Amino acid sequence: MQTLNPHCGVDRDPRGVVRLTITNAGSLNILGSAVINAVREGLELLAKDRQIRVLILAGQSEKSMIGGADIKEMAKLDQGSAEKFITGLRDLCEAVRAFPGPVIARMPGWCLGGGLEVAAACDFRIAAHDAKFGMPEVRVGIPSVIHAALLPRLVGWGRARWLVMTAENIDAPTALAWGLVDVVAAEGGLDAAVEKTVAALLECGPEALRSQKALLRQWEELPLKESVDLSIGVFGKSFLNEEPHRLMRAFVERKR
Repeated sequence: MQTLNPHCGVDRDPRGVVRLTITNAGSLNILGSAVINAVREGLELLAKDRQIRVLILAGQSEKSMIGGADIKEMAKLDQGSAEKFITGLRDLCEAVRAFPGPVIARMPGWCLGGGLEVAAACDFRIAAHDAKFGMPEVRVGIPSVIHAALLPRLVGWGRARWLVMTAENIDAPTALAWGLVDVVAAEGGLDAAVEKTVAALLECGPEALRSQKALLRQWEELPLKESVDLSIGVFGKSFLNEEPHRLMRAFVERKR
């Protein structure tokens, strides 16, 4: 494993698949300021590498991808330092959302609070059969903020309200039924489930996937007509490289 910084380890395979492992963050991979900044820096560095086709975000242990934000650090904050802390976490989540290629969250064990916000910023969430999810912030005197705003888009307003206002945890089958995660792996099969999604993504054109991800981000924020009209130019620009012709020719040849 290559070390990008004290909290980022990177494994690459010949297909262009990269696994970014959050390291040295405790057994539950807790997000303190040093970890937040290091992982964001790692993501921003990897984002420049156009050879990366799929990024897998993982934790060092099987207890969690990210257990949550560091309550010990937050307990010492005042208004100014609290805003600085949460701005750093926002920037980490945005680095995930802005990553050019598809990002898969590999989710064993616990995923709480800030960890679930990072996961929500990923494109795909694949959970272990016994994973647990929750937004416990109100129980420690703070609201759920920043990328918790993605939760209503994923699970609907009622379920998002339930998560952030009751602070009750949900299990993996419930998270799947709600749409919070995309896949729940069989027992012992988390990496196989991740690999199945990786294989599907590798069947797609890498430039097309980058364009599609960028469009999806804009669709989240634009009115419908603007979203439709914007897509026309993106479609045209996709023919500026050879990918559509190459993949379409291969498709036609297979059909003969």
